[in-house]
Amino acid sequence: MQLCKVRRTTGEAEVGIIREGCVHFLHCGETGGPKTLSDFLHAENPAALVAAHLDANEVGVPLDSVQLLPPLDEQEVWAAGVTYKRSREARERESAGAARFYDLVYNAERPELFLKATPRRVVGPGAAVRIRRDSCWNVPEPELALVVSPQMKIVGYTIGNDMSSRDIEGENPLYLPQAKVYDGSCSLGPVITLAAAMPPPERVTIRLTIARAGTVVFDGSTSLSAMKRSFEDLVSWLGRENHFPDGVILLTGTGIVPPDHFTLERGDDIAIEISDIGTLRNWVM
Repeated sequence: MQLCKVRRTTGEAEVGIIREGCVHFLHCGETGGPKTLSDFLHAENPAALVAAHLDANEVGVPLDSVQLLPPLDEQEVWAAGVTYKRSREARERESAGAARFYDLVYNAERPELFLKATPRRVVGPGAAVRIRRDSCWNVPEPELALVVSPQMKIVGYTIGNDMSSRDIEGENPLYLPQAKVYDGSCSLGPVITLAAAMPPPERVTIRLTIARAGTVVFDGSTSLSAMKRSFEDLVSWLGRENHFPDGVILLTGTGIVPPDHFTLERGDDIAIEISDIGTLRNWVM
């Protein structure tokens, strides 16, 4: 089952599910009932709550006729780094002086975790992600995103793009917040696949395609089986000395890194496809 957040032509945001290429809206807003995407996701049984608010006889709206919003409400977005060997190698090349630290993090018990975005910095499917004006080496980072409840339970999965300025981080690892956190630096979507509907990690593939003026300039893929850390381990560390009353989105790191000579340009089309979730597409501003 896949949930989405949609902007109606009236301007209101509504919650729905995707079925056979159509959005079927959930009837929310009853007194004491669920009203937001988070109300459904954080319920004891999200699938049952969705079924209870779905009119099986109602005709859906074609997916391509609505604006999909990023599938979050008030959740912070956090990210994990150096969870794939490929990512460790790339970051070691970015900053030769800090290579030892990236290697230590990759092999350490404690993962790298950092705040990626507040809700207003996140964009949804079809919207523009940004590259910094003071950076000359920028890449997308395609990642599986965990949707985590206030009880630190993984309730769903979506796709995330952790936009990164590699030259800024490479100049000094202490500049990581500037390389990672800025307006339009994160995209999420297009939907959330509930946890029970997601296949085992070893069967999940991630593919990144970047097109420029209609021509593919990068195409790469990986599998979640290449991750060094488990989802549960990352969530456990994130929840230490932190609580998230609105829930949290956790990006799990990237195993796809374009070659060092590659940098994004304005107008590029970025498509991230993950098994059993769909494709998150954004363009670069």
